[in-house]
Amino acid sequence: MITPLAGARVVTPARVLDPGWVEVAGDRIAAVGPGGTSTGLTVVPGFVDIHVHGGGGASFLTADPDEAARAVGFHRHHGTTTTLASLLTAPLDTLERQLSALTDLCADGLLAGIHLEGPWLSNARRGAHDPAFLRPPALPEVRRLLTAGGSALRMVTLAPELDGGLDAVRAVVAAGAVAAVGHTDATYEVARASIDAGARLGTHLFNGMRPVHHREPGPVMALLEDDRVAVELVNDGTHLHPAIVRAVVAAAGPDRVALITDAIAAAGMGDGEYELGGLRVRVGDGVARLANTGSIAGSTLTIDAAFRHAVADVGLPLEVAARLTSATPARVLGLGDVGAIEPGRRADLVVLDEKLEVVAVMARGAWVEGPP
Repeated sequence: MITPLAGARVVTPARVLDPGWVEVAGDRIAAVGPGGTSTGLTVVPGFVDIHVHGGGGASFLTADPDEAARAVGFHRHHGTTTTLASLLTAPLDTLERQLSALTDLCADGLLAGIHLEGPWLSNARRGAHDPAFLRPPALPEVRRLLTAGGSALRMVTLAPELDGGLDAVRAVVAAGAVAAVGHTDATYEVARASIDAGARLGTHLFNGMRPVHHREPGPVMALLEDDRVAVELVNDGTHLHPAIVRAVVAAAGPDRVALITDAIAAAGMGDGEYELGGLRVRVGDGVARLANTGSIAGSTLTIDAAFRHAVADVGLPLEVAARLTSATPARVLGLGDVGAIEPGRRADLVVLDEKLEVVAVMARGAWVEGPP
């Protein structure tokens, strides 16, 4: 039995222990308590990112297990100890191949699952998805990809207003995956119908969605007002103004808000030219945009930066920021052993300095080697 940290500010579900300690046995948290001499460090639960396409120059879209492992490793150094690999709109054969390649990594525990974002999305709200491969969700095709992903396919984002959209939501839910509403031009009424059909998540709320209007509130308001639904936010200061993030957390509560990165391979690589799902992307000042349209194309965000933005720019307390980056996304996926610092949970921990920069990461009871 080891004690990895003593005297740090420990953020638990019940309260912040300042100072406190965490004791680990094997890959589990054995005990947590108050006390010790303050070190100036903060310990939060390992971050859970349920929407990420790549990072560190590596992408989940290549169907290359080694490249996928590099992307996971990059984000792990930034505190992401649970990763859901996100795919993009592509031909069905390509998606089937990608799902098959990533399934083995889920079985190995490197990934917590796979998120299928497309191809059943609105052309009007497609963002950085190739319009050539967008399609309505015909049930045979939906079932084909659900079968290809099996239990590893944990989430599917789709636009419920498309022909067959509500039936597709029901099929996703019946397969045991989370049905998410995103890249959608749905009306308020259709969005509500999708929730009644089983949708339980709003994909990067506001982004890739019909905007709110006082006579047609659209999907944003339908998702926010229903207690059955959680919503994703890309908290990088570009996708959303801090005031919007504050308002969403106040309206929905932290148990219904999950911060995500939506990161692409360019994360951590600097400005320049990149490729995303067959489309050219230009990164300038850290913001990724399609070269031909200027549309935002994912992000270069890491989840530790999203956490810092939540505290420093949005003004959220540490314990709330921790719920948004750990507990809530874990609950969305139905993961009961991660997302919080308490006995019995998996020993996934992130150690932060006084500026909330990552200084150490523990995953499954072992320290992650190398610098962030």
